[in-house]
Amino acid sequence: MSQTTVSRPPTGQTNASLDVELRQVFKIYGGEPAVRGIDLEIRQGEFFSILGPSGCGKTTTLRLIAGFEAPSTGEVIIQGRDMSHVPSYRRPVNTVFQSYALFGHMTVWDNIAFGLRIKRLSKSQVHERVAEALRLVQMEAFAKRSPTQLSGGQQQRVALARALVNRPAVMLLDEPLGALDLKLRKQMQVELSNLHRKLGITFIMVTHDQEEALSLSDRIAVMNAGQIEQVGTPSEIYDSPQTPFVADFIGDTNLIEGQLEPLESSVQVTTQSGLKLLVDPPDFEVVASKTAVISIRPEKIHLSLTPPDESQNCFVGEVSHVMYLGTHIHCMVQLQTGEQLTVLQPNRAGSMMVPQTTVYAYWRPKDCLVLEMA
Repeated sequence: MSQTTVSRPPTGQTNASLDVELRQVFKIYGGEPAVRGIDLEIRQGEFFSILGPSGCGKTTTLRLIAGFEAPSTGEVIIQGRDMSHVPSYRRPVNTVFQSYALFGHMTVWDNIAFGLRIKRLSKSQVHERVAEALRLVQMEAFAKRSPTQLSGGQQQRVALARALVNRPAVMLLDEPLGALDLKLRKQMQVELSNLHRKLGITFIMVTHDQEEALSLSDRIAVMNAGQIEQVGTPSEIYDSPQTPFVADFIGDTNLIEGQLEPLESSVQVTTQSGLKLLVDPPDFEVVASKTAVISIRPEKIHLSLTPPDESQNCFVGEVSHVMYLGTHIHCMVQLQTGEQLTVLQPNRAGSMMVPQTTVYAYWRPKDCLVLEMA
C-alpha cells in the first residue's frame, strides 16, 4: 500500500496558507493503530473531504483535529499552532455531527445561543450573532420552535448554525448528511456548498459517500486501513487513481490483473486466461513480465451487436445481467476468456440489451489505467 507524503516545513515552522496540518500522526487504541503516520495539509478556505470505508480511520482523524482525541505521536497544527494537547474547547474549530446533537428541551434560538452564553457574551452580542446565523441557514421563521418540531433537514441547518455562530476558523463535518433521505441529502449538498462559498472558511468533511465527496470537495483524501492512499482533486481521484484500492473504491471500475510487455509505442497486458490488452505506457518504468492491475471504468467500455471498426481491445462476450437505472443501463458481460466486465451505457433508444445476447465489448488503449501492485 502506498502512503501519500507531503513536503512540509521543519518542526517549529508553519505554512501561512494552511489552516490545518497533520504531521506523522499516529493514534493507537489498545496496541492497535487506528491512524498510521498520516500527513495532511489543508489549505485556508477549501472544502476538504476525508473519504473511506467504515473502519479506515477517517472519523478518528477528524476527532484528532477537533481535539476529542489526542495523537499517540505526531503533530496536529491549526492556523500555525500545535494543538496536539490543546483541549477541544480552546481550538478555533466547531463540529457538526450526523446525529445533530441538539438540545430537545431548548428552542432553536436557545440551541444556537448556548455556546455564546457559555462564553459570557453580552445579550446584544448573542442576539446579533444568533440572528446572523439563522439568516445564513434560512431558519429565521423557526427560531421559537423546538428541534422535535423540525424535519431532518431543518435540524441539520440548526446544527450548522450552532457551529457557525462561534465563528470558527475551521468547520468540521462528521457524516453531516448521513441521516437524511436521498432527495433531501441532494438538496442539503447544494446548500452546504453555497454556505461554504458564502463564508469562505475551511470545511473538513468526513464521509463514506463517494458521490458526496466528489460533488462538494475542492480536494479529497482517500483513506484505507489507517493510512492515506491518495490526496487530490475530485477529477484526479476519479480519473487518475494512484492505487488499485482508490480505483476500486471511487466509483465503479473493472480491475484486470496481468503481466506487462513493452511494445514499440504501447504496452501489452496478458492475463492468466490469455486475454491480451493494449494500454498506453504508464508513468512508471515497464519491466517485461512485471504484474500490474489495469483499471477500466464501466462508462469507457462500448458494446456492439456487430463487429465494430475498432480492432484494438475488442473482445467477444455474452451479456449475463442487465439492470435498468433510468439514465443508464448497467450490464454485466462475460468474455469468452472468462473475465467479467461491468459496462455502463447511456439510456438511448434501442440501447437496452437482454441477457444471453452475444456482444462485442471494446475500448481504447488510453482508457486503460495501469496501476502498480503494492
